[in-house]
Amino acid sequence: MSTENTPVGSDASRREFLKSANAATAAVAATGILKTPVYGQNKAPSANVIGANSRITIGHIGVGGQGMAHVSQMKPKHGDNNTASIAVCDVSQHRQDFAKNKILDGNPGAKVDTYGDYRKLLERKDIDAIVCATVDHWHTKVSVAALESGKHVYVEKPMTRYLGEAFEIYDAVKKTGKILQVGSQGCSDMKWHEAARLIKAGKIGPIVMSQGSYMRNSPKGEWNYPIQTWSSAADTDWNMWINPVSKKIPFNPDHYFRWRKYYPYCAGLLGDLFPHKLHPYMLATGNPEFPARVAAVGSKKFHTDMNTPNTPARDVPEIIQLIAEFPSGYVMHITSSTVNEVGTQEMIRGHKATLTMAGNKVELTPGRPFTEEIDAYTSQPFQGENLPNHHKNWFDSIRANKQPNAGIELAVKVQTVISLAEMSDRLSIMCNFDPKTRKVTDGSGKEIKPLTYGSLPLS
Repeated sequence: MSTENTPVGSDASRREFLKSANAATAAVAATGILKTPVYGQNKAPSANVIGANSRITIGHIGVGGQGMAHVSQMKPKHGDNNTASIAVCDVSQHRQDFAKNKILDGNPGAKVDTYGDYRKLLERKDIDAIVCATVDHWHTKVSVAALESGKHVYVEKPMTRYLGEAFEIYDAVKKTGKILQVGSQGCSDMKWHEAARLIKAGKIGPIVMSQGSYMRNSPKGEWNYPIQTWSSAADTDWNMWINPVSKKIPFNPDHYFRWRKYYPYCAGLLGDLFPHKLHPYMLATGNPEFPARVAAVGSKKFHTDMNTPNTPARDVPEIIQLIAEFPSGYVMHITSSTVNEVGTQEMIRGHKATLTMAGNKVELTPGRPFTEEIDAYTSQPFQGENLPNHHKNWFDSIRANKQPNAGIELAVKVQTVISLAEMSDRLSIMCNFDPKTRKVTDGSGKEIKPLTYGSLPLS
């Protein structure tokens, strides 16, 4: 509701109302907790709700770098969250054993089973939920199979690889009624929920545009991680890992450890870093929309991979910029780079005021024509991005049978932006999207078949 629709009789009374509203918002912010997102709390009905006092048992599928982060950060919170990690799965025997030992360390009497095939883990009736931290091209197969086996899902960002797969997951969540959380932990940074509160209250007027960035600078080339000495064809079920991309490529440790550089397995910056911005910004609108049209431009002219011996040049860009327009007229601009680390000021611009994400605070600055109507405001400091908080939000949402902070209604729209951006960059087109038909068209209205595995030479 906008402030001009508030039934106050004078400019003075209007300003008093706004001051009161700001004070109330500040009081909420001072608690440091907004328990639920500002939208979609009741959109995920489930027939099998886990009770508030029931333990949630977890299986971990994919226990590489980020997968181990989940294992390690869930472990000390198992008591507080009434959860237990009881199974791990990975195509690498080394990683299976490492994750199992991490869980068992300091937990005498605990039992953890290991698997090389995720389907065997999903057969377990005593597992309530899974964490999927596989390579991106496995997110859909694992997530859909887990949902259909009756398990709740935490899937790492990006939710999936391609546009069609995003809707496979979406349809599976709707069919099963299970709770899915995407691993964009910035959505559990409460400053974005505070921004949503202010926007919903009409404090900035209609949203005009937003800007944000996720920047890095890697002299040896981003994602050129060390190739571990234990890595070998004997340790790793390579045929499982490479499927569905290919079954013909022989074991390649560079692809295995540095897969974010290569299009067959991921979308590069668009898949790795953009979700960290897209999810919170779209959450902050309070009513996330599917994009109406998306354009992206990428470049890889700096060739930083040449500074890492014995590694091929990447497929994916080192710089990419994205512009997305939404049906409401809101335009979002996000940029990312691996060759410059200076970011842009994070802000959401409204017709009447601008929200600035100033570190762990939200600042509201009225536009010059509206300073008599709207007061400046600075929130109390929030804790910031925190992985355990994001885990807890998922567990709480499972027990309360509600949408989590990065649930499917938000995630499918974010993934649509990502997938259209990749299409735009790689095909050199503007991508228009119709959510009713799920079809993509170019600027002339010609239907464009979404990218999928094998549709381009590097896919």
